[in-house]
Amino acid sequence: MSGVVLITGSGRGIGAATAKLAAKRGYAVCVNYLKNEERASEVVAEIRAGGGKAILVQADTANEDEVAQLFERVDRELGPLTALVNNAGITGRFGRLDASDAKAIRRVLDVNVVGAMLCAQQAVRRMSTRNGGAGGSIVNISSVAATLGGANQWIPYAAAKGAINSFTVGLAREVAAEGIRVNAISPGLIETEIHAEAGVGDRLRKALPQVPVGRIGTAEECAEAILWLMSGEAAYMIGSILAVSGGR
Repeated sequence: MSGVVLITGSGRGIGAATAKLAAKRGYAVCVNYLKNEERASEVVAEIRAGGGKAILVQADTANEDEVAQLFERVDRELGPLTALVNNAGITGRFGRLDASDAKAIRRVLDVNVVGAMLCAQQAVRRMSTRNGGAGGSIVNISSVAATLGGANQWIPYAAAKGAINSFTVGLAREVAAEGIRVNAISPGLIETEIHAEAGVGDRLRKALPQVPVGRIGTAEECAEAILWLMSGEAAYMIGSILAVSGGR
């Protein structure tokens, strides 16, 4: 067994691919979801069918009480946490900033930024050698939108991912001497359901000419990068933001 990993928002997309790969690498996995229990249950069932260990926990990662309960479930049912993947995120409404509203903007920031910080807070309390833990790894999911800006598409989302980049560097430096490595991946155009659910299912096809490698990435390729950052092979990676973007 490689350890225990909690992957937020892992019922689909990059999160689901990471959960499945982590289980294959020997991790006991907590699959977290917010709304789609059926899809998340399928991820858990696939892991268990392959001989892996997984639990399913519903929680809104932007809610402090629910985050605390999520981590307590992991403690009770899987054991000491060794890795956290902050994957839960939403794009918000597609379009210009002046067509949005405060409620929608706050929700994007709450889920993508506050949620990641709340989860990291709980993870550090458990993994830090300063608190009696054995160390571990945190991998945040950023986006190339953090540097591209998201104009005419998802500016609040891009701003949130810019915050994740800063958060990754800051927390990495804060806990590096306590046995915790904090890094992030920055995906580019990845084939997931997030585009269709935002009502822009053709976005990937239209943006493809912007990708130097000439193809769309996969959730599985992102998962490989995440698992590498979690592994001992990346032991000297501290505060790194690893692009998984095909050169975009």
